Amino acid sequence: MRIRTTMLLVPVLAVALGAQQTVPVPAPPPAPTCPEMATALTALMRNDVRRLDWPNVGRYRDANRALAAPAAGESRVVFMGDSITDAWPQERFGDFFTKNKSYVGRGISGQTTPQMLIRFRPDVIDLQPKAVVILAGTNDIAGNTGPMSNEDIQNNMMSMAELAKAHKIKVILSSILPTGNYHVGPSGVPQTETRPMARIRAINDWMKKYAAAEGHTYLDYFSAMLDQSGLLRTELSGDDLHPNAQGYAIMAPLASAAIKQALK
Repeated sequence: MRIRTTMLLVPVLAVALGAQQTVPVPAPPPAPTCPEMATALTALMRNDVRRLDWPNVGRYRDANRALAAPAAGESRVVFMGDSITDAWPQERFGDFFTKNKSYVGRGISGQTTPQMLIRFRPDVIDLQPKAVVILAGTNDIAGNTGPMSNEDIQNNMMSMAELAKAHKIKVILSSILPTGNYHVGPSGVPQTETRPMARIRAINDWMKKYAAAEGHTYLDYFSAMLDQSGLLRTELSGDDLHPNAQGYAIMAPLASAAIKQALK
């Protein structure tokens, strides 16, 4: 009886083993291409650097050391900001900075107001300017360094303004530029969604009132760059966020007028 049971089990086991052997093995995921690997490594290195120097104080350390103190009678002006300020001195965007040798750009792409606040002493106060032009807030709204309420943004702007005032530096608060939705790719997200116009308007309205109450100068780029739909004019930007040469050409005389007003 035991022999017969064993003989019956052998075919069953053989069928079971055969079934196991015919189960298809899933193919391994495709190896990342060279460009994908390079992009991932670049992002990893960039993020690691930001963890080591989150506000990127090191960006202008050498330039600040090399910059001589203002000459007697010189009205140095520092421009503190994000990528819009960072890119402005480039030759392709005009000669605003090359014509005005006392203008010092201290923008860093992607930055938010808490990062600028940490940089404010080495990149503004220590340079002994007569005035500072602050253009900030758009990346806070986008959440570049985490969620930020309007109040958070306003508090950081007030802190920068108070630091400047304590060191007898005139404060020029620049409106956040409008955004648009005219240059969105097939899989892209409109800038008006990442940086809603309602929040931009709310912060600009607060900024204008705060500047008036504290004796600061409000620099209104926003109104001059709007189209009839209430968005950033399509011809002033290639990505609905950053100004092109035409955009900076509108901003330059407005900035000059605000600086003149602040320094009089």
